Amino acid sequence: MPSRYHPALVTLHWVSALLLIVALVAGTLVLAPVPNSDPSKLLSFRLHMGLGFVIGILTLIRLAVRAKTAHPAPATTGIALADRAAPLAHWALYALILAMVGSGVALSLNSGLGNAVFFGGEMPANFEGIAARAAHGIIATLLMITIGLHIVAAIWHQGVRKDRLLSRMGYDKR
Repeated sequence: MPSRYHPALVTLHWVSALLLIVALVAGTLVLAPVPNSDPSKLLSFRLHMGLGFVIGILTLIRLAVRAKTAHPAPATTGIALADRAAPLAHWALYALILAMVGSGVALSLNSGLGNAVFFGGEMPANFEGIAARAAHGIIATLLMITIGLHIVAAIWHQGVRKDRLLSRMGYDKR
């Protein structure tokens, strides 16, 4: 059993993490406060939607690589609840990412946003009353919380437990 994850998984992890943070920050701080009537929002949507598409593809590739490669034994903390919760949190991250992409696609289709972004159509006046928009916001919040907990757990392992768990997501010898 290897002591580290496959280099492809490591790369996919860190690239996905960076892209997710950029997409979540952009969606929350750039897109949400700007009215749909602002012409600059169209470019922001193009970037955000393209990024979401890339994140979705990378996540599917990551799941496929994860299924095909050997990975380290599950980490243990000595805290039974934490040891049971960790794999659930990891799978929740995958599920939330895919749900985020799916709700973004649904929002685009249900609002006419995709037509505006990719084919020069009219931007919708707003997204009020579109269930996919509400879902996208809720999933974004859950995803940010889960990512935050993931980061706190990694820091706790590295800084408090000093168990070098974070090294499993590095590139040294497997």
